[in-house]
Amino acid sequence: MYNLLKMISDVNPLDALWLTVGLLGQLMFTARFLVQWWASEKAGRSVVPLAFWYFSILGSLIVLAYGIHKLDPVIIIGQLPGTVIYARNLWLIRQEKE
Repeated sequence: MYNLLKMISDVNPLDALWLTVGLLGQLMFTARFLVQWWASEKAGRSVVPLAFWYFSILGSLIVLAYGIHKLDPVIIIGQLPGTVIYARNLWLIRQEKE
């Protein structure tokens, strides 16, 4: 426990900001599943609400920004395809409404 507290106290403010950004992105991904689960329970069937796609793209873009900042190719490659897919789903939903 002491090592964890020491590690946190040694983080410079910019790294702490980027850590917060990365965690925010992960929270967006968690929120999307909670929204989808809640909508499905409410409807009594599997539902993918619009909010799911917004949380998906926001989470993906935020985690992608974090990965770019960290120069982490695993995160970057992992997030790029999803970002395109989420954007495409939002585009299709928008076109359907028009």
